Amino acid sequence: MNETVGFIGLGIMGRGMAANILRAGFPLTVWNRTAAKMEPLVAAGAQAATSPADLAARSDIIVVCVSDTPDVEAVILGPNGVITGARPGSLVVDCSTISPDATRRLAQALAERGVGMLDAPVSGGSEGAAKGTLSIMVGGKEADFQRALPVLQAMGKQITHVGDHGAGQTVKLMNQILVVGHALAMSEAFLFGQAHGVDLEKALTALTAGAAGSWMLSHRGPQILRRDWRPGFTIDLQQKDLRLVLAAADAAGVPVPATALIFQLYRTLQVQGLGSEGNHALIKALEHLAGFEVRR
Repeated sequence: MNETVGFIGLGIMGRGMAANILRAGFPLTVWNRTAAKMEPLVAAGAQAATSPADLAARSDIIVVCVSDTPDVEAVILGPNGVITGARPGSLVVDCSTISPDATRRLAQALAERGVGMLDAPVSGGSEGAAKGTLSIMVGGKEADFQRALPVLQAMGKQITHVGDHGAGQTVKLMNQILVVGHALAMSEAFLFGQAHGVDLEKALTALTAGAAGSWMLSHRGPQILRRDWRPGFTIDLQQKDLRLVLAAADAAGVPVPATALIFQLYRTLQVQGLGSEGNHALIKALEHLAGFEVRR
């Protein structure tokens, strides 16, 4: 018999992830701060909870996917939070991207109530969330990982247990360093090609097939050429992750000069009110410096 699952946070990523859990046959209860976002899942067969505590009381495995460290702390530790409703023996799986140190503190607080925890941040954008093809990097105890694996497999394709509590978050921050680095390289390459009169559609076809290919180039390159800034992941959320990277790198004494530069470039876009656009809109910061736009 499938364990009962609760899902907290039905935003750009969570709604697709929760839908895939429901499609996999798990009894599902959902909660979201904006109640209207629960309606499509309830219509598909999920139950609606009145609070994180109510959801936790109904669930064996509680999945959380919200924006930032304070949001995770609020839904787990706050008034009517998960910790007040969760039964001993239940398991929290946090798919948000938050501070590794905060993750370890949350795991300890839950353990004192007899509740397990995994940090299981995801990568793959809204497309991967909808298709169930996310990469999921998981920190926590091996037994908890094995228990959660069927639920994780409903949401993702590449699921890797990377270590103890906090390790999942650390690997996700590694992922974000690479994502924004690829985005900057892609932006520079497109501007370079445009300035030299190259057909960028043909260039994109050639580049994605070779050693320069990347997920960002294949998925976001075509969007840039269409001037399509719909987010698979917003600039504001990307900046939140880069703040986590910069803080953790500073604490460890690790130089991350390229990531720091990209953080500042994204900041210029936020000042222009573009924080809700996709993270591939990074190219707009370089277009401003260059004095021209990339076009097909």
